[in-house]
Amino acid sequence: MKVFKFGGASVKDAAAVKNVFEIIKSENGKLAVVVSAMGKSTDLLETLIKAYFNNKDEKWTIFSNFKNYHIDIIAGLFGEKGMPQGVYELFSELEHKLNTRPSFDYNFEYDQIICYGELVSTRIISDYITATGHKNTWLDIRTCLKTDDTFRDARVDWDWTGDLIRKEFGFNGSTLFITQGFIGSTTTNLTTTLGREGSDFTAAIIGSSLQAESVAIWKDVPGILSADPKKMSDTVMISELSYKEAVEMTHSGAKVIHPKTMQPLHNKGIPLLVKSFAEPQNPGTIIHKIDHKIELPPIFILKENQVLITLSALDFSIISISDIERVVKFLMEKLIKVTLMQQSAIDLNIVADASDENLEEIFSELSADYHIRYNTGLTLVTIRHYTEEVLDWMVKEKDIYLEQHSRLTARMLVKE
Repeated sequence: MKVFKFGGASVKDAAAVKNVFEIIKSENGKLAVVVSAMGKSTDLLETLIKAYFNNKDEKWTIFSNFKNYHIDIIAGLFGEKGMPQGVYELFSELEHKLNTRPSFDYNFEYDQIICYGELVSTRIISDYITATGHKNTWLDIRTCLKTDDTFRDARVDWDWTGDLIRKEFGFNGSTLFITQGFIGSTTTNLTTTLGREGSDFTAAIIGSSLQAESVAIWKDVPGILSADPKKMSDTVMISELSYKEAVEMTHSGAKVIHPKTMQPLHNKGIPLLVKSFAEPQNPGTIIHKIDHKIELPPIFILKENQVLITLSALDFSIISISDIERVVKFLMEKLIKVTLMQQSAIDLNIVADASDENLEEIFSELSADYHIRYNTGLTLVTIRHYTEEVLDWMVKEKDIYLEQHSRLTARMLVKE
């Protein structure tokens, strides 16, 4: 059996959904299909969550926008038949949730609402496939992907999840399953999420549990490129990568694959394919076990909207291991993702993803022990397989705030 994963861009409208169905239909044999929320609906739901948590009346306008976006797609797929019953029930569930008082835990409320993007998306796609006369099974992945209760960044219970996936994905009466990425549930069936863009990880979990022949991630690019074509020109297509190289790229911020995707596939020796949903006949990129050395071009990975935080002890003491441990633990509790750290005698430099609304809280709590300086709006540039010529070209006309080099990787924090 195989696992396919389709992201939001691949199902952004009715024409895109029909294209995805053609790709699914062309595959013979057992297939598990993992689908993300449609288009930018996750972003829309995030604004809905904030309005709901802060008890703003605008939540109803946002809810209507979310609902109408999907109704337009349904109209393009089903015509006069109207909205499928399953989708109607999901809209009713979400509306009921918005009519209740939120708890005091934002991360909990986030997960209970954000899941409707994936649930609605997969229900529409499953019902459409059924309407075309093709048998499939819609599966709520929360029944078998079990996690702890770390809302917004849940940890998977691998043994339990594996047993449940093998049970639920029986392939007895159906050779095609449609399910959601990104979401799971606790032992008490509270919805959790695996971290933003976590649908790739879901596909890897299913593939690993079922010993899949392969896992394919369908993107709006022909495969893995040497840089984001939206930000750099003259990109090079990379036909194959090792698991290790892919992990290094995703850890550095390459958005083409979720960082947690590689481990379960590597451990089972399952190849990962990155293919284009616009040109499905093309081979794309294969990530697998490679025993021989392959020549790779310089690979550029850009992480924008980074903040550089420099901490210095109030009493001018040297930064110690205990300082690093204390600060990292604090940032983890706040769900702030650290992308780079650098220590000198009296400074601890931290580069992190942090929204503006979190900075004041971070600085307030850390200022009890440290002097704080910071810069926002920075870009972390990572270059794998760099050359001196590439480095010279990169630093031209840029303010460099921090720089690190290793054997194969150069990283620079820059202001454009």
